[in-house]
Amino acid sequence: MDGYLCLMQIDVLTVLPELLESPLSHSIMKRAQSKGLLQVYIHNLRQWAVNEYGQVDDYQYGGGAGMVMMCEPLANAIEHLKKERNYDEVIYLTPDGSTFNQKLANQLSLKNNLLLICGHYKGIDERIRQHYITKEISIGDYVLSGGELPAAVLIDAVARLIPGVLNDETSALTDSFQDNLLSPPVYTRPADFKGWSVPDILLSGDLKKIDEWRYEQAVQRTEERRPDLLGENNDAT
Repeated sequence: MDGYLCLMQIDVLTVLPELLESPLSHSIMKRAQSKGLLQVYIHNLRQWAVNEYGQVDDYQYGGGAGMVMMCEPLANAIEHLKKERNYDEVIYLTPDGSTFNQKLANQLSLKNNLLLICGHYKGIDERIRQHYITKEISIGDYVLSGGELPAAVLIDAVARLIPGVLNDETSALTDSFQDNLLSPPVYTRPADFKGWSVPDILLSGDLKKIDEWRYEQAVQRTEERRPDLLGENNDAT
C-alpha cells in the first residue's frame, strides 16, 4: 500500500450495487484504494430484505404513486454496519438535502468513516431519516432515478482531497470552487496552434507574476460566470 495508512472508509447501502462498480474502479478512485488511502464497501440492501423475494420497498401509506423503501431493511442494515464501526456521518442522498459543494467536500474529507444511503423509488421511510440519518445531501436541484450516481459524485469529490491520493497534492488546492473562485484558464504545448498563442506571461518563467496573473484571471472568470460565489465566505476547510 505504498507505505500509506488507510485514512477513510466509506460504506454504501444500495439496491443497485452494480451502478457503482465502474465509477469506483478506475482512475483516481482506483488509485486511492490501491494505495490503501480509501476503502469503499458496497452493501446490497437486499441482504436485509423482509422476505425470500428480496423485498425492500412497499406502497406508501395514504395512497399515491410510487413505492417507498421500508424501515425494517434499512434499520437492520444500518444497525448491523454500525456494530462494526463508528460512523462520523450517516448520509442520505436526497434531492431535498443540503446542496453539495466544495466546502462540504473539504469538511467530509477530514472524516474517517462515512455511511452513504442511496434512496430509490419515492425515497425512504421518514422514520429512518428521523432516527438514523445525520446529514442529508443533494448534488443539485433535479431528480435522478436513485442515489447511486450522487453517491459516486460525493465519493469522487471527497476522496481526491485525501492526502496522498493525487500525485501532486497541491492540485486539489487550485481546483475550481476552492476559495470560492473558478479556476483560471490553462494551456499546454504547443505554444502556438493555428496562430492561437499562449499568453506571454505563462512563458516568462516569472512564477510570482504567473501566480498574480492566474489569480486575476480566476477572479475575472468568477465575476463573469459565477458572481454569486464572490459573495460567499471564503472559509472552506
